[in-house]
Amino acid sequence: MATAGKLTARDRLMQAAASLFYRDGVSATGIDAITDRAGVAKQSLYNNFASKADLIAAYLSARHDEWLGLYARRLTAAETPVARILAVFEAYEDHAEFAYENGFRGCGLLNAASELPAGHAGRAAVRRHKEEVEAILAGHLREIVTGDNDRIERTAAQLSYLLEGAMARAGLEGNSRCLKDARMMAESLVTAL
Repeated sequence: MATAGKLTARDRLMQAAASLFYRDGVSATGIDAITDRAGVAKQSLYNNFASKADLIAAYLSARHDEWLGLYARRLTAAETPVARILAVFEAYEDHAEFAYENGFRGCGLLNAASELPAGHAGRAAVRRHKEEVEAILAGHLREIVTGDNDRIERTAAQLSYLLEGAMARAGLEGNSRCLKDARMMAESLVTAL
């Protein structure tokens, strides 16, 4: 495992790619920019990743894992089903509050997916992430609503759409205010169940 003082070439490439992909986009970021920022030779990139597409896939996977980590931290303090649902929203707030190089620009996964062509494996990975978030919401809703799977699925979809809309708007505004508002809306919706 790499320490902060001694990162592997792969770690430096991943950090550089994550920063540049989020800041400039996956299409606009070239291999040379990534290797320059990472301070490694171009061959080092190809020793660690089969292609730029492979690096993009690793970036998307890392972003997914990063969000799961934010959610897991929030979940530890959530003692009720409603609090567990709100932990999902709070994890997105945490994401928005991160000190990004050029400010918050919205969901890094959706930003990347918007640049990738239909049928690209990266788009499918982003869709799986969003489906997992909705499934997490549905799981917590099952703790509140029993015996009405249609209602659970509809409410999970509503919460998911509320979350994604707030995230898109927060990206435009460059802050987490919309996500905080969405969390309050979600709390009202869920406590009325």
